[in-house]
Amino acid sequence: MRTTTSTEAKARLNALLAEVAATGEPVTITTHGKPVAILSPATPTPRRFGQLAGKVTIPDDFDAPLDPTELALWEGGE
Repeated sequence: MRTTTSTEAKARLNALLAEVAATGEPVTITTHGKPVAILSPATPTPRRFGQLAGKVTIPDDFDAPLDPTELALWEGGE
């Protein structure tokens, strides 16, 4: 793992970010010779359908037009 000082990291942050993104290798940032942080590539979190992922199903005809009777009920009819 590559190591850099906090002073160098501050001066070259954009270059370090690009390097980490390109190589996938983390960089250890040190202060007075002691490791204080690790700059590592972000791992994207997969999107989930709310809190009920896998438990909610959406029917294929979800966006199909309502039949006239049901539509009338939604519009305040009887």
